[in-house]
Amino acid sequence: MAVINEKFTINTEGNTDIIDITKHVQNCVYQHALKDALVVVSIQGSTSAVTTIEYENGLVQDLKDALERIAPTGMDYHHDEIWHDGNGYAHVRAAMVGSSVSIALVDGLLNLGTWQQVVLIDFDNKPRSRNVIVQILH
Repeated sequence: MAVINEKFTINTEGNTDIIDITKHVQNCVYQHALKDALVVVSIQGSTSAVTTIEYENGLVQDLKDALERIAPTGMDYHHDEIWHDGNGYAHVRAAMVGSSVSIALVDGLLNLGTWQQVVLIDFDNKPRSRNVIVQILH
C-alpha cells in the first residue's frame, strides 16, 4: 500500500468559523488520477476540527448554535483557569467533533453525497492559519 501526503493552509476567522474545504481536498486527490483509495483529511491543532456537512447557511448556523448549547463560550472551563486564554470551550468542541474524517475514493471520485461537503471548523477565539493534511492510501 502506497501513501501520498498533500497539505494546504486555510486562514480562518476563529470563533466557530466553518469553511468549505471540499475543492481543496478534491484538488489534492484528483491530481493523482487514482481509481480507488482511502482519503484521510486531518487538521493540526487542538481547537479546530474537520467533518462533513451540507454546507448551506441555515445548517451552518444550526451547527454553530448546537455547539454553543453543548459547550457555551460564556462558561467557566478548567483549561482557562490554568492557561488564562479564554478558549476552553474551543478545546471541548474540537474534541467532540474530531480532528479527521475518512472518505473513500471509489472509481476516481470522493464518496461524498450530493449535498455533503468537507468542512474545517476553527473554534479558537482568534484568527488562525490552519494546516490541513490530505493523506491518500492506495
